[in-house]
Amino acid sequence: MGSKLAFLGRDMAVDLGTANTLVYVRGRGIVLNEPSVVAINTTTGKIVAVGIEAKRMIGRTPGNVVAVRPLKDGVIADFDVTERMLRYFIQRIHRRCLFAKPRIIIAVPSGITGVEQRAVKEAGYQAGARRVYIIEEPMAAAIGAGLPVHQPTGNMVVDIGGGTTEVAIISMGGIVVSQSIRVAGDELDQAIISFAKKEYSLMLGERTAEEIKIAIGSACPTDDNPQAEIRGRDLVTGLPKTVVVTAEEIRRATEEPINAIVDAVKTTLDKCPPELSGDLMDRGIALTGGGALLRGMDDRLREETGMPIHLVDNPLDSVALGTGRCVEDFDTLQHVLVPEPRN
Repeated sequence: MGSKLAFLGRDMAVDLGTANTLVYVRGRGIVLNEPSVVAINTTTGKIVAVGIEAKRMIGRTPGNVVAVRPLKDGVIADFDVTERMLRYFIQRIHRRCLFAKPRIIIAVPSGITGVEQRAVKEAGYQAGARRVYIIEEPMAAAIGAGLPVHQPTGNMVVDIGGGTTEVAIISMGGIVVSQSIRVAGDELDQAIISFAKKEYSLMLGERTAEEIKIAIGSACPTDDNPQAEIRGRDLVTGLPKTVVVTAEEIRRATEEPINAIVDAVKTTLDKCPPELSGDLMDRGIALTGGGALLRGMDDRLREETGMPIHLVDNPLDSVALGTGRCVEDFDTLQHVLVPEPRN
């Protein structure tokens, strides 16, 4: 009977990201990849939209509807909304069988506190899980990138997400040294918003800033200097305005957060035990997460650290795939999960 229920309540892995939430179902792979955004009607308290639909509404809603991102810097900022979002995603996948509760493994940043960890677990239980386990994001990213985490050799992973950048050195199925900084993709967007305000007196929305970052953002100088139009509100006249910016301007605007990411990598290397340092010189650093797709990020890190840098095959999905591997092979990989019994 237990095995039948386990089959009905298909185990899941959730990469609860600041920017996107990915859900992996045992035996089926990644079945859901949606922005971590919820639109709520403030008058009735009801959810209007979740995911892609809600993201389209950011900055474009009437007064009684707000589009919120319930996770900030990789941790839960609004518990109630996160729980409702998780429940919505789980029920979308488990539409046929709501009475069979799945086991869920949730990936969290390595720097989160015990209180924040309990909040994530509680959100999972409230959303209908039978059992909730936690895995640290750099470990999940390393497993998803196919690194041999169980061997007694050093593996280094840099995971640049939406809210946090995770840097970790892993050996023998455990994290030897890690650093988690709350500077990542969102911080780059904010830097672009500040730049437009200061240089052009132009008020940009978050979505526009993100689109500019993806279109012409870079971590190091490029041979060509592409341009892009940005549209926003003129802070002087209050009217809509369009300006043309160059890739060089955007690179200068985002220099500070990029430097913070580079410094985190250098600090982690500095704390690395000497035996593992030799391994890292041979094996290099695996670069993953959405921020890894920023043009020239790998070249910048290669230049600053003098180490080989490998951009993994599927940087956006590596945390979800690694967490999914733990679901598929639970007994073998159970020891990489964060040990914390439910009180």
